[in-house]
Amino acid sequence: LRFFTVYGPWGRPDMALFLFTRKILAGEPIDVFNYGRHRRDFTYIDDICKGVVRVLDRVASPDPRWRDDAPDPSSSKTPYRVYNLGNNNAIELERYIAVLEETLGIEAKKNLLPLQPGDVPHTYADVSSLVQDFDYRPDTPIEVGIARFVEWYREYYAV
Repeated sequence: LRFFTVYGPWGRPDMALFLFTRKILAGEPIDVFNYGRHRRDFTYIDDICKGVVRVLDRVASPDPRWRDDAPDPSSSKTPYRVYNLGNNNAIELERYIAVLEETLGIEAKKNLLPLQPGDVPHTYADVSSLVQDFDYRPDTPIEVGIARFVEWYREYYAV
């Protein structure tokens, strides 16, 4: 399983949502790379967990389309599959920050910066294989996921 930009309670404190929340609440500026224009497939942790649970009990089998005489690099005769596990809806970082600002009730001070070397401008999780094979559909809108995170953050850090 390949996870895409996971966020939510108990996440890594070095990730954007934690950093942004802490700095916005402290009145400190946040660094916004690519001027907030890059897109990410932000995926709430509950949707990740649902996806993992869906695939746990199914053992992978060889791809029946595999042909030894005409190998396809997107397939294999070994029993495995790679699935993207994400929200299937990339949004701009600018929108992500706006939802956080709305939820916190505080406007962020932003340092708008160019794209960092080595960073990619867009990521997107095509989950069509998960939908087809496991009827997986992420269902947490960014507004709901960020609100849940902020509620947890305020309670956990007593702010």
